[in-house]
Amino acid sequence: MHSSSVVLFFLPQDGIHKIGFTATKKIGNAVKRNRAKRRLRALFCEYSSSLKDGTYIFVAKQSIIESSHENIKNDFQKVLKNGKTFKVKS
Repeated sequence: MHSSSVVLFFLPQDGIHKIGFTATKKIGNAVKRNRAKRRLRALFCEYSSSLKDGTYIFVAKQSIIESSHENIKNDFQKVLKNGKTFKVKS
C-alpha cells in the first residue's frame, strides 16, 4: 500500500508485532532521513494500540520532507486503512 509520502509493507502474523522504518538516500542527507523516520515513528505510536499483530515496514517517500503533519497523518491513515491493518471492533 502506498500514498504520496509513505509506503507500507504488512505481513499479518499472530502474536508478533515487528516494526521497521526506512528512508533511502533519495530523501536527502542523514538529517532529513532521520527526521522522516522520526515522523513515521511518532504516527505509528499514535495508532499502534488499534493495529493487528504482524510485521510492518514503513518506507518514507521524498515528499515527506515538505509535507505538513496533517498531510502525513492523512497518508498514514490511508495506507493503514488500505492495508486492512486495523483491528476489528467486537
